[in-house]
Amino acid sequence: MRQSKLFTKTRKEAPRDEISKNASLLIRAGFIHKEMAGVYSYLPLGWRVIQKLKTVIEEEMAKLGSQEILMSTLQNKEIWERTNRWDDEEVDVWFKSTFKNGSEVGFGWSHEEPIGEMMKSHISSYQNLPIQVHQFQNKLRNEVRAKSGIIRCREFIMKDMYCFALTAEDNLEFYNKTTEAYLEVFRRVGLGDITYVTSASGGVFTDKFSHEFQTICEAGEDTIYITDESKKKAVNEEMADKKSEGKKAVEVGNIFNFGTKKSEELGLYVTDGDGEKKPVFLSSYGIGVTRLMGTVVEVLSDDNGIVWPRKIAPFQVHLLSLSEKTRNLADAVYENLVSNDIEVLYDDRDLRAGEKFADADLMGIPTRVVIGEKAIASKTLEVKDRASGETRELTIEHLIKELMG
Repeated sequence: MRQSKLFTKTRKEAPRDEISKNASLLIRAGFIHKEMAGVYSYLPLGWRVIQKLKTVIEEEMAKLGSQEILMSTLQNKEIWERTNRWDDEEVDVWFKSTFKNGSEVGFGWSHEEPIGEMMKSHISSYQNLPIQVHQFQNKLRNEVRAKSGIIRCREFIMKDMYCFALTAEDNLEFYNKTTEAYLEVFRRVGLGDITYVTSASGGVFTDKFSHEFQTICEAGEDTIYITDESKKKAVNEEMADKKSEGKKAVEVGNIFNFGTKKSEELGLYVTDGDGEKKPVFLSSYGIGVTRLMGTVVEVLSDDNGIVWPRKIAPFQVHLLSLSEKTRNLADAVYENLVSNDIEVLYDDRDLRAGEKFADADLMGIPTRVVIGEKAIASKTLEVKDRASGETRELTIEHLIKELMG
């Protein structure tokens, strides 16, 4: 894509009311737009990152055998009343409204109750189980503290997955497989070394213990205590003996085991092999997609801007043409890269070199290719790695081979 055609522009300063590092950098770099406190829109660059994150997550969910669906954001009051989670004293993050006919409706903050109700139409026999489904959907939560940029929002994108199983053993087997799949997701997006499987209480989801995936981050609102570094295990503050040093962390994912309680409340039963009626085991699994994006920015950025891991970067290459004299060569390099299916943001704008370098640092695309006047004679390109700062001289053929390797 030619940067001159990109409608978003970089900014020297973030909005005065934006105090979080992740949102400040993303706004300045042209990835997101702030609508109000805790509410952001995703611009072309930001949406490309979201799509990359979704692809990584979808690939790992597919390995688990989960099928993608999309459920309604509007929530049926009666279903939630059956589990006592419609009451604001039980769940304090509801957004609620009223239809024109006077009946109340909620806006989805989670989907355990609706998915359980839906499965009553599709599960009747033990032969239907196990079933795993997931969705990518906007969630709405009436957060009191929306001050951490896209890490804690009132509207955000979540991947939520639900497993329905006949036995506790089948449910636990999938629970353990998903734990490993989640760790793989976080490894692939560049957070593997600092993300821990953390034991925690269930909160409004379940009165039993749950597990969170916590990424070490100074901007985090949680405190965790590492119990096994090699296995990436930790405990949340309310469960720790606090003999070790606590670390601030951001919750980027969570998993909950409801057992059969939710199915019993909703009336989700199946007939087993002996003809007996049994409640179904339910577990649920969430990854905050936009929160994950914000966490990557918080922990991997440097003094000059964002540093995207290659797997989720909006483009693989940021191509900079430094003058009118280099335009023809830069055009040719751009066409060559694009013809090899390499994602390129081509800075063809009529700006000074210093402004282009500053914008490239701010936007954080992994590989920067600079076309200066000496490249016209040498036919080599200045290639800089955004993360390490290493600069090399490469031919276009060598660069393409590296990027495609």
